[in-house]
Amino acid sequence: MKLATRVRERRTELRLTQPELAELAEVSERFVRLVESGKDSVRLDKLQPLLAVLGLEFQLKLRGQ
Repeated sequence: MKLATRVRERRTELRLTQPELAELAEVSERFVRLVESGKDSVRLDKLQPLLAVLGLEFQLKLRGQ
């Protein structure tokens, strides 16, 4: 599942608006919109708090595993 889709779905499940999520994660509303629109590159130091508010985490794994 794409990051953008999962973030948007989880925010909706938690009944948060984009501005509410931005405030809780201490990021800009614009950043939330960029993540949810699937921007090719985002700052990981901003992404982590956003995911934490949503109860999600970012993981890296080797391809094929």
